[in-house]
Amino acid sequence: MKSREITRREFIKTSALTTASTALFMNSPEKLFAQTKPKSRVVLIRDENAVLPSGKTNSEVIHKMIDEAVKILFETKDPQSAWKKIIKPEDVVGIKTNVWNYLRTPLELESAIKKRLMEVGVKEENIGINDRGVLRDPIFQKATTLINARPMRTHHWSGVGSLVKNYIMFVPNPSDYHDDSCADLAVIWKLPIVKGKTRLNILVMLTPLFHSVGPHGFSPEYVWQYKGLIVGIDPVACDAVGLKIIEAKRKEFFGEDKPLSPPAKHIQLSDLRHKLGNADMKNIELIFSGFAEGRLI
Repeated sequence: MKSREITRREFIKTSALTTASTALFMNSPEKLFAQTKPKSRVVLIRDENAVLPSGKTNSEVIHKMIDEAVKILFETKDPQSAWKKIIKPEDVVGIKTNVWNYLRTPLELESAIKKRLMEVGVKEENIGINDRGVLRDPIFQKATTLINARPMRTHHWSGVGSLVKNYIMFVPNPSDYHDDSCADLAVIWKLPIVKGKTRLNILVMLTPLFHSVGPHGFSPEYVWQYKGLIVGIDPVACDAVGLKIIEAKRKEFFGEDKPLSPPAKHIQLSDLRHKLGNADMKNIELIFSGFAEGRLI
C-alpha cells in the first residue's frame, strides 16, 4: 500500500494525464472499474470537529470535508471543478444512501452532494436520494449517474456493511445474495441499472459500528467517533481501507485479534472473482488528510 499525507501544493496541481483520464471516465466509466490504472486512489479525510460532543454531525464541517476530499481525489483547486470532472449538467443523478435507523447516511452529507450537483448544472428535478425504494424511484430508473454514500458498520450477513453491499437494494430480492457471507455482491454492480454509472463512492466513517450481534444488532458501546470519510472512484478499494480500520479497532477494543463473523469476504472477492476494483492494499494509493491521532491505518 502506498500512503502519504497530502500537501496544499500537491492537490492544486493539474496535468494532461489527469485531463485524459477524466475524459476516459466520462465516456467509458466502466473502463475505470476494470482497473486500467495499476492503483486505485483513495482519500481518507478526518476532522476533529466533524462530530459534535452531543454526537450529532457538524453540517459545516461535513460540507468542507467532502469538498476537500474531491479536490484531493481529482487534483483541482476548487470542489466545483472536481465535480465537473465526473458530472455533466444533463445527467440524471441518483444518490444511493443508506437509511438504517441506528446509523444512516448523514443528511448533511446528502445535502452537500446535492448542492454541488446543482452548482455544476444538474437540475434539481433530475436528482434523487433514495435507499430501499430505488427500484421504484423514477430518477433511479432513468439515472445516467450514481453517487454511492453509506456508513461503515459490522453486518450479520456480510461481515461489514460496505459500499459494494450498498447496491443490494437494486435487486428485487436482496436475500438472494446472502449466501456464503454475501460473497458475490459484486455481481449486482454488473446489472444494467447500475453498470458503469457510479462516479463517486463515499464510505462514511464518522461514527462507525465495529461490533454487533444478530441481524439488526446495535449497541452504542461499539460505536466510536472516528470522524472520517473515505472517498474514491473504486468502491472495493474504499471498502478495503474501511475494513482495515474496523479490524484495527476491534483489536484495540478487545485486546486481541477478533475476526469478523461472518468474514467480510465479499470485498476481496469483488476484486479476485469479479474484477470490480482493488482490494489488495498494495494496489491502493491511500492519501491522508486531517488529524492523524487514532487513525488506525
